[in-house]
Amino acid sequence: MRRFKWYICVLTALALGACSRSDSPQESAADAANKLNVVAELAKGPGNITVTAAGQIILSLHQFYNHDVRVAVINGNAQLVPFATEANVNSVLGVQADAGGVVWLLDNAMRDGSNRRLVGWHASENRLVADIDLNDFTNDQSFLNDLAVDPARNTVYIADPAGGADAAIIVVDVAHGNARRVLKGHPSVTPEDIDLVIDGTPVRVLADDGSEIHPRVGINPIAIDKNGEWLYYGPMHGRSMYRVRTADLRNSKLTPQDLAGRVERWSDKPICDGISIDNAGNLYLGDLANNAIGVIGTDRKYRILIADPRLSWVDAFSFGHDGYLYTVANQLHRSAVLNGGKSATKPPYLVLKFKPISDGTTGR
Repeated sequence: MRRFKWYICVLTALALGACSRSDSPQESAADAANKLNVVAELAKGPGNITVTAAGQIILSLHQFYNHDVRVAVINGNAQLVPFATEANVNSVLGVQADAGGVVWLLDNAMRDGSNRRLVGWHASENRLVADIDLNDFTNDQSFLNDLAVDPARNTVYIADPAGGADAAIIVVDVAHGNARRVLKGHPSVTPEDIDLVIDGTPVRVLADDGSEIHPRVGINPIAIDKNGEWLYYGPMHGRSMYRVRTADLRNSKLTPQDLAGRVERWSDKPICDGISIDNAGNLYLGDLANNAIGVIGTDRKYRILIADPRLSWVDAFSFGHDGYLYTVANQLHRSAVLNGGKSATKPPYLVLKFKPISDGTTGR
């Protein structure tokens, strides 16, 4: 539990700031209901989601809910069946399937302090294809949160919000099993001093002395475009989305200053968790403060796409093989960890899908 307790400490690291808001108009509840389809109602709180080319819906189970199961697949009866149990993962949030049938699992090891790992598991063949130890590329404050997979270049990009100032992107060379930590402490990965307020209540963490602290989290949203050319990302607690060329991230000859100079501010954004991008370049995100799904268009403007009370902490997205974009609503702000030590969750937790503006890459 050492690392998990540390993460709670990280969430208590900074004091209060300004409230998150969105000026985008919200649609009626009836309009939103017509757009959202419930795929499954779950008794256990999900973390992230990915859909394989074969149509399997795979979920990580969020560690804030202390589940025995780490990763699961939804069967035909909308029940959770443990997935990749032989990989012996410790604590997974980030999951992403590639076109070759491999599901990439990001093990942050927050339950008991075991090794942080990037695990590749072939879904249909039920076998391990990669197991990369990431301890040498992290630090004591690391919290490996989400990932973007580029199978064409055998590279995985990992979001590590760490302790704010130590936040970074980890670039993993899968073929050689090594990695580099880049953009450490850059403004594009570190949190802003802004507050997340949902349903009129600020997200807050109970500190060891009994006080309530409002957390600040660095890089969390991360996604790669259709051609693998650009990586889009930003701090969870931040008002800006950024992008950088993946070729620059992979170029070990660039100095930290040179790489930092190639980062572009892409657009405004609200406080958000996971993101996805379609083949036309539209970015989808969970607008946490507004119980909504938002989109940043290719015009770089943000707007709310669907607003619905069921969208209670939209954590992650994945394009399916059926033309839908899948997402989860896990009520994370109501968990004891983010609600001042008291759980106010109201199961079921939801897996949902909706029609995106344009098609996307399955699994992402």
